[in-house]
Amino acid sequence: MNDARVPEEPVSCARCGRTADPLPVTWTCSVENGRREYICDECARDNLRAIEARLNPNWW
Repeated sequence: MNDARVPEEPVSCARCGRTADPLPVTWTCSVENGRREYICDECARDNLRAIEARLNPNWW
């Protein structure tokens, strides 16, 4: 089942550091090493193929 928790504090993009409050629906959420990471829409668009291929973020 989908765990749709909304973060209580401003979130930042794991790639570029951009921040947002509240969390935009266009951002992507990923679980890396047991913790949630958010990726802004611009970074997600730039790395879409890597995300869909489930490449390790270190390779993006």
